[in-house]
Amino acid sequence: MLQIPDEYFSKACENNKAPILKQLLPILANSHKVLEIGSGTGQHAVYFAKHLPHLIWQTSDRPAYHQGIQYWLTSYPSPNLRPPLSLDVTEPWPINHPMDALYTANTLHIMSHSMVEAFFHGVGQHLVPLGHLCIYGPFNQNGHYTSESNHEFDLRLKQNNPQSGIKALEWIEKLAGKQGLTLQSKEKMPANNIFLHFQKTA
Repeated sequence: MLQIPDEYFSKACENNKAPILKQLLPILANSHKVLEIGSGTGQHAVYFAKHLPHLIWQTSDRPAYHQGIQYWLTSYPSPNLRPPLSLDVTEPWPINHPMDALYTANTLHIMSHSMVEAFFHGVGQHLVPLGHLCIYGPFNQNGHYTSESNHEFDLRLKQNNPQSGIKALEWIEKLAGKQGLTLQSKEKMPANNIFLHFQKTA
């Protein structure tokens, strides 16, 4: 592995990339182009693109993250990787053609509730019928944290930004439903995270 600068490296991404890929492989077997929303460091993009060579992996994030993403794309190039788009979920998305799959990891708990609502509105606009939406991250269920570590994590999030925090899975499903998305699977993942797979109705 190349020596990646600390500011461009996420230990969490390194730990969860293989379990997430296991979920993505069957879901994206027939997809052609995936938009990753909030590519962060870019670690997921280079790993997934390598193992899903049949599809185009389009990275995106706010401009502040582009340098790190581009560093990973340059260090671990794949012909099916695309440089990051500037995407803010609360602004019009820079997408010219509908996508047949969307993916995001560890982003919704960083967003405010209004940003999550904007995220799902964008998904509804830009995902084709029968397209897939895959979400990874921590969620609360039945009004409770799924672990004490998630409770502590949520407190730290809100100390940094009172509008952020772990979201209720039931609310996420409701927002998805408003955009014609149906939950296909919900898988428990390492470190008290959950992988959600939605599909848009025809």
